Amino acid sequence: MNEAQDLAVQVPRELVQHWGWYLAFGIGLILLGVAAIARSVAATVVSMVFFGWLLAMASGIEIIQALIVGRWAGFFLHLLAAILFGVVGFLFIARPLAGAEVVTVLMASFFLVGGLFQVLGTVLTFLPGYGWHILDGAISMILGVLVLRQWPASGLWVIGLFVGINLIFYGVAWTALALSLR
Repeated sequence: MNEAQDLAVQVPRELVQHWGWYLAFGIGLILLGVAAIARSVAATVVSMVFFGWLLAMASGIEIIQALIVGRWAGFFLHLLAAILFGVVGFLFIARPLAGAEVVTVLMASFFLVGGLFQVLGTVLTFLPGYGWHILDGAISMILGVLVLRQWPASGLWVIGLFVGINLIFYGVAWTALALSLR
């Protein structure tokens, strides 16, 4: 017998009863994703300011942690992290477009290097379904090159576009869950 058939998954009754809320949530996420893609520059700015505030709050938490730790050897690490989080957070809040350009270069580099490692690792290990892994790595490398070729202009819209795409796929997943619960 297939192992997947052996697993009996019990869906809680509360989930089934509220499938409509999950459907509404999924549709709402899809609409937000479409809006983020349509207004990718605004979504980029909002994302960077939001991330800046998260870093500023993390800075406050690190300062409190450093004070709580006191004379422990980790005091200076917490203090250094607090300063780093605070400075980067303030820069993202004060200059979200400049922050977006920096983050875009980092993302493009991540796609390029990550895709290269995936292709090389797959070629060297011949994983099952290796063609899909190579394709995924190649697409990641192509995305990295495309974003870097248009930089710094791509820094204005790439983050908003990626956030929008992520919201759409997340919304589709919630919508699929809701429809399967129905």
